[in-house]
Amino acid sequence: MALRHLLKPMFLCLLLLPLACTHSPEEKAQRIAREVIDNMGGEKGWNDTRYLAWTFRDQYQVWDKQQHRFRWEMDSLVAVISTDTKDGNVYVAGKELQEGEEKQKLLERAYALWINNSYWLVMPFKLLDPGVNLTYLGEGKTMDGAPADVLEMTFNEVGLTPQNKYHVWVDKEQGLVTQWAFFRNYDDAEPSFTRRWSDYRDYGSIKLANDRSNPESDFKLPHIAAPAQVPDEVFNSPTPIEKF
Repeated sequence: MALRHLLKPMFLCLLLLPLACTHSPEEKAQRIAREVIDNMGGEKGWNDTRYLAWTFRDQYQVWDKQQHRFRWEMDSLVAVISTDTKDGNVYVAGKELQEGEEKQKLLERAYALWINNSYWLVMPFKLLDPGVNLTYLGEGKTMDGAPADVLEMTFNEVGLTPQNKYHVWVDKEQGLVTQWAFFRNYDDAEPSFTRRWSDYRDYGSIKLANDRSNPESDFKLPHIAAPAQVPDEVFNSPTPIEKF
């Protein structure tokens, strides 16, 4: 083979090499985020998952993603709301609260809890949501010593607390989020907490993690489920339901 034919592929590689290194921190972060979502079941798996149920700090909830219904309960208090309109019903010890200030406050609380509690469950699927800013901070290690790519996540006036900031560790081998840190305000020098995001399991067509522990505390999200069907009675019951 002539020397010029050997040199041509090499010359092309040299030309293309700089292009591979010109990704901005934002572009690299988005690429990693897409890989995370793909490894958790992908956009299709997320969209195909209609129902999610889980417990967060003694609060049990069932979310109908397609119909935008959210049921939240703790002890004898039950709220069932529309995540679109924020309207719904509130029950105390099986009795429905009538319209008034107390009911409105509990509906607003249930809406805020839907945002917060679901984020603790499905945050990696929200990495590329509109209004989310991602940037690549570099390589690092988790509290367990595993090498990871570290992303920073901030927000453009979305959600109830757009001033928050997160750091997210993506395990280099697994391609999954394995740790996160929460900053109450964007300019805080230190996080309010850093916790694991681990113990992944398959739930229907997606993967979710239930471990949110750190060296100071054990913390898990029990009773995670992604049932294929949920009876309408679940979103109508005024009393606590049996967990899925």
